[in-house]
Amino acid sequence: MKLRTKLMITFFTIVLVPIAMVYVCIFALGSFQARTLKSDYDITGVGDMYSGASVQVFNSLTMNVQHDIYEIAGKDPDRFEDSEFQQELNQRLAGKYSFLVIRKGEEIIFSGNAGGDEEELKTELPDYRSSDERNDNKSGSVFSSDSKRLIKQQDLTFSDGTRGSVFIVTSVGELIPQIKSMFRDMTLAVLILLIMISALLTMWVYRAILRPLGELKKATKEIKEGNLDYELKIKEKDEIGQLCLDFEEMRQRLKDNAEEKLEYDKENKELISNISHDLKTPITAIKGYVEGIMDGVASSPEKLDKYIRTIYNKANDMDKLIDELTFYSKIDTNKIPYTFSKIDVNAYFEDCVEEIGLELESRNIDLGFFDYTEGPVMIIADAEQLKRVINNIVSNSVKYLDKKKGIINIRLKDDGDFIQIEIEDNGKGIAARDLPNIFDRFYRTDSSRNSSKGGSGIGLSIVRKIIEDHGGRIWATSKESIGTVMHIVLRKYQEVVHE
Repeated sequence: MKLRTKLMITFFTIVLVPIAMVYVCIFALGSFQARTLKSDYDITGVGDMYSGASVQVFNSLTMNVQHDIYEIAGKDPDRFEDSEFQQELNQRLAGKYSFLVIRKGEEIIFSGNAGGDEEELKTELPDYRSSDERNDNKSGSVFSSDSKRLIKQQDLTFSDGTRGSVFIVTSVGELIPQIKSMFRDMTLAVLILLIMISALLTMWVYRAILRPLGELKKATKEIKEGNLDYELKIKEKDEIGQLCLDFEEMRQRLKDNAEEKLEYDKENKELISNISHDLKTPITAIKGYVEGIMDGVASSPEKLDKYIRTIYNKANDMDKLIDELTFYSKIDTNKIPYTFSKIDVNAYFEDCVEEIGLELESRNIDLGFFDYTEGPVMIIADAEQLKRVINNIVSNSVKYLDKKKGIINIRLKDDGDFIQIEIEDNGKGIAARDLPNIFDRFYRTDSSRNSSKGGSGIGLSIVRKIIEDHGGRIWATSKESIGTVMHIVLRKYQEVVHE
């Protein structure tokens, strides 16, 4: 769920849920109180209390007693002079926040208002109703705003001809205890609901926003302190969750870059060590032969010529190492200078074999060339870099020849849309565990270094890089003590025919 959606849900929850819950509470508690009022006071119009029409509620409160007074006033008015009957009626009204008042003539003959001021009450009581009013029962009710009393009046005539009135006085200023309890319960219920809703929303927001931000802050601190292994585990799929995922991806990339840098630094140190060792070997030899010439050890022209040739060969070895190092730096920055052109593979390899053969012959190594293709085969390649590939592979084969008579064969094979080049030697071979790694930089099948099997350890990695940049593929097969075959596959050049 997106963060925007969560915020919208939170907003509508804060606004609508409390309103709905308050309504439910009012309805539930109101219904309960209505049943209570109906049971205790026989009141059915509780809805008027909610709307503010409390007079109507209190009017209905004493309706039954009022009806009885109306009946007795018409049939037996003298009963209102009976003290027992007076007390009975007043007792019925006492539970309804009301009391009974009976007036005969101008005097009050009964007042149920214990401890009340009769003179003040007398002034509040309405006068007798006029005989010309169209009201057969001569009854009515008034509301005193000063004392907040509802006064119901029932006029009558005693048997001796004296006019009289029976009053039901209800104190509107005092609410019924159940109604007070109802509003108190409603207020308490609304407060509890608001607190619960706020707590739930706070927990939800905390889990959705604050907790992931806390985890993100902790992860940031860990990375700042250099701990790139601290993993940020966030399952949310909102904007913050996506931010955490991006942060985790950034951490992983930082970790990978740091590991690559460590590996790169390690490889550079190894390269420097290898080059230093491999340069030291020919330099030591050159110094030795030069000292021999200076000391007159090379006394004959033949011996002097041998020393000079040896110095020349060692200088060539040094030049190759420096050239290899220079090329390696170009590989590392992807700045290899390629000049692609259309090349006739058959003629190209004939020239390569002729050139390499002269050097191998001086080392008592036979070089064979076998062309199994039909007709001229063209490829798009950089002639100089492809020659570097052939020389590196052949040099590597020469380095590990362990037979008295070394043999290196180069074969060209037609493979449909591709040309396959195989360079085979009869050297000591490569162990199966080492074979998948021989094209990695600085990988050595022979961990012990010596002058005869030196090298920078980047020759075959250069070969793979050049072949892959040509859109080709290279791999090796080998058998220990028998020899190794390097397989190179390059795509043929095909003319596009326009119709």
